[in-house]
Amino acid sequence: MRRRMDPMMIIMLALMVTLAFRQGAHQYASPMDWVMEKVYILPGIIIGLSFHEFAHAWAAKKLGDKTAELQGRVTINPAAHIDIVGFVSLLILGFGWGIPVPVDERNFKHPRRDNIIVSLAGVTMNLLIAVVFTVILKIVTMTMGYSLTGMTGAVWTIVFDVVMINLVLMVFNLMPIPPLDGFNLITEVFRLQRYSWWSTVYRNGYIFLMAFILFDISGHVLTPILNFLLSIIFSIL
Repeated sequence: MRRRMDPMMIIMLALMVTLAFRQGAHQYASPMDWVMEKVYILPGIIIGLSFHEFAHAWAAKKLGDKTAELQGRVTINPAAHIDIVGFVSLLILGFGWGIPVPVDERNFKHPRRDNIIVSLAGVTMNLLIAVVFTVILKIVTMTMGYSLTGMTGAVWTIVFDVVMINLVLMVFNLMPIPPLDGFNLITEVFRLQRYSWWSTVYRNGYIFLMAFILFDISGHVLTPILNFLLSIIFSIL
């Protein structure tokens, strides 16, 4: 997940765009419907990615590692956290990631425990945001009613999308694919660094992400989990 555009990133972007157009041809009545949907989810993407990575950096700083702070990552400024490929993926395919926060575990007093805390900080932040905006959604619904047209519908949709995007980020980042948080968690829990294959798997994380996209694993793994979480939210509303 580097800033420079290497060939693997270009291939992934091309794949994402191709899949997006293929899906859009069947799901949307017109190109403008597709565009408006993306406009509505932009606030959720920016909030979700920025706060997710900020939480990692903040947790690492509190636990004694200032590596992220020295790189300007202890901020909610989206420019410090948004990875172009992850952003495009989240925008057009519904799942994505930010620029991973650098962590030097040598600065931790309890490296294994602190690594787990830092890994969980991002998804925990996404969950908190989803809960907060669910409450806001409840207030919007009670105030504006269920007539979701015009400005009322736009506000409701934007708030709902903030909830949805943050749930997506939470679930997606918990998947055991490098360099996502889920892979870092299982690495620490099972001490996978001791195995010779670990570094190879970590370095080739993009290949796994490409397979995730190409074979539509999100539709088989993420969708059922998200539907379950959304059912809980709808029961609250």
